[in-house]
Amino acid sequence: MSRAAKASIDLAAIRHNYRLARSLAPNARAAAIIKANAYGHGAVRVARALAAEADAFGVACIEEAVELRDAGIEQPIILLEGFFEASELDYIARNGLWIAVHSEHQIDALAAADLPAPVNVWLKMDSGMHRLGIPPRDFHAAYTRLRALPQVAEITLMSHFACADDLSLDITERQIAAFDQAVEGIDAPHSLANSPATLAWPQARRDWLRPGLMLWGATPFEVPQGEAAKLQPAMTLSTEIIAIHDLDAGDAVGYGASFICQRPSRIATIAMGYGDGYPRHAVSGTPVVVNGQRTATAGRVSMDMMTIDITDIADAKIGDKVELWGPQLPVSEVAQFCNTIPYTLLTCLTRRVALEYHNA
Repeated sequence: MSRAAKASIDLAAIRHNYRLARSLAPNARAAAIIKANAYGHGAVRVARALAAEADAFGVACIEEAVELRDAGIEQPIILLEGFFEASELDYIARNGLWIAVHSEHQIDALAAADLPAPVNVWLKMDSGMHRLGIPPRDFHAAYTRLRALPQVAEITLMSHFACADDLSLDITERQIAAFDQAVEGIDAPHSLANSPATLAWPQARRDWLRPGLMLWGATPFEVPQGEAAKLQPAMTLSTEIIAIHDLDAGDAVGYGASFICQRPSRIATIAMGYGDGYPRHAVSGTPVVVNGQRTATAGRVSMDMMTIDITDIADAKIGDKVELWGPQLPVSEVAQFCNTIPYTLLTCLTRRVALEYHNA
């Protein structure tokens, strides 16, 4: 017998979400961003599921790219943080990896490298996020320098948005304007749109899209958005009821006695905890679904277990399935109760949670 906690991955939903991104910019290509083990969904399985249609994949570092190449993934793979050491460049060139270049020291390393083949570069501009990237005032010079290097093949111009998930702000528009001004006169493809920009900022949909969070069916927005409403959840995190207790009004539940029953209550214990990656700081009242009915957590999350209120679910019994997030309960909604973002919930599941795949 295996532990009840599991994550069921719907590969057809991931393909649907990738196609949605492509449909929003039919003349663009789309790099499926599958860093951090495909946001917890399993990078190799996801890459294989998208291999017939993905134009490229994006990862954070060379270790993630090596895993994909070793698994037989042949599409271009973009290292979104570039290379960290010059010694990585030989593998990058031999295995057809593409690299983000965001600093002068990386350009220096490329210029000094003896490569077996030239590499494709995504030259990154800091258009206002101030995390990685060449300043706009230096961007033309960086491009000109790269264009002259025999170590460099094609160049794509890229930037990243700080606030594209907040539709009430004009920061994204200002970043787009800063980018366009800085690249004027350069004849090269552009890549600006991450998931929120792909969904909601048409002016950011350029030659390359970079869908990430949206692949997993999670909305990046805190308000309803038309295109995001078309996404299909890819992961169902579930477990089972392993115990039920009938408690009186005034009885306390869990560590710290933080939940006090306000009425006679049926409290169920389920096999899920922060040792599985479910956030310990989820407050009492965080929603869950039992037998198709919504209820909520009651008390603190423990390492291996948590407790939920099933007082109003008359047919609930030991062994019943509990959905922590999935088609019946958006992960973005759960994230709000945990004072975090859906990225965190999806990527923090531990190896105790078995991944099961369907619709391959």
